[in-house]
Amino acid sequence: MSVNIFIVDDEADVREMVSFTLKRQGFNVVSAADSRTALKKLGEILPDLILLDWMLPDISGVDLARQLKADERYEDIPIIMLTARGEEDDKIRGLDAGADDYITKPFSPRELGARINAVLRRASPSHGKDVININGLSLDLKGHRVHAGNTEVNLGPTEFKLLQFLMGHPDRVFSRTQLLDRIWGSNVYIEERTVDVHIRRLRKALEPVAYDRMIQTIRGAGYRLTAEE
Repeated sequence: MSVNIFIVDDEADVREMVSFTLKRQGFNVVSAADSRTALKKLGEILPDLILLDWMLPDISGVDLARQLKADERYEDIPIIMLTARGEEDDKIRGLDAGADDYITKPFSPRELGARINAVLRRASPSHGKDVININGLSLDLKGHRVHAGNTEVNLGPTEFKLLQFLMGHPDRVFSRTQLLDRIWGSNVYIEERTVDVHIRRLRKALEPVAYDRMIQTIRGAGYRLTAEE
């Protein structure tokens, strides 16, 4: 899965500079100039990380961060605040609103890239890896293959993406709504039970190699992949 970065900043030159920098580093980039446009675009594409300016012309970046973190669909998306404010009190306000990191303008392209990768690694330990391995279950992103020990596990494309996402966030519980948004996209209108169907297919494929129990149902909450033996 390629990494999608969403920039929300009302300064066109900042958006262009950051977009150019991140695209050169291999990220996909979407941008918005204000909070209302950002919220509309979030209904169309779910990013892996949001770069959020503090000073926006409508809803402030801090208030938008707080709003996103209160919404089940977006609460797990990491946020880096971009701002000219450098005082400690302002940084604390941004972090208290749910931001995962804080970078003060002006910043270098190298620093921005390093901060983004650091936050993504904290959010998903598999970020930047070609192969994810948990207790002998191995998922090869480039080869698009899954192995349990020396046995290859045949998965459909949706089951592969579902397993990739869950293995990238081990021991975290995701609701059906969150999985729909992250795997199928927030602009696709399908029923929540579709998730259950694909979870069953994934478990059935993993059952012959005794890895189906890694996919756990958390009653009233959703699903998780456990990293425990």
